[in-house]
Amino acid sequence: MDMIPIMPDDLYERDILVWSEDQADLLRRIARGACVNDVDWAHVVEEIESVGLTQLHDVETYLRRMLVALLKCHGWPGSPAIAQWREESVSCQADAGQRFTPSMRQKIDLQRLHRIATEQVAVAGYDGREPCPWPEVCPFTLDQLLNDRRPALEAVLAAASAP
Repeated sequence: MDMIPIMPDDLYERDILVWSEDQADLLRRIARGACVNDVDWAHVVEEIESVGLTQLHDVETYLRRMLVALLKCHGWPGSPAIAQWREESVSCQADAGQRFTPSMRQKIDLQRLHRIATEQVAVAGYDGREPCPWPEVCPFTLDQLLNDRRPALEAVLAAASAP
């Protein structure tokens, strides 16, 4: 019978990588039918939950960064940085789409992400000019942000910003 060394109580706080490797080893042993008593169940459960939340937060971050880039393109259409902003929006869209899962749909709050993005862009003064106005509410659906091409997204933003 394999003897498993007892882990220090504070290993989770001291070295999460070693802790996770040790816990994975213990769970594999349980899966093979071994009797193991040293699983740190409270932290294992916490970490499993955090995996999903991390993925959700990653998608939200990409969507927010995408909104920021689109708002910059709209706000300062003549800026020399517009090509960079457009590339950023396309890159963020690809990253968000790659990590998005259907269960995230009901958890992503586009209005909140739009509000954060507009607050972030509002404090920046590009080219020493005030930005063209943008809508107070998010004009996009989640499907548009994940699937529509950049020119279509810029057109939606322009139409929503028109007086």
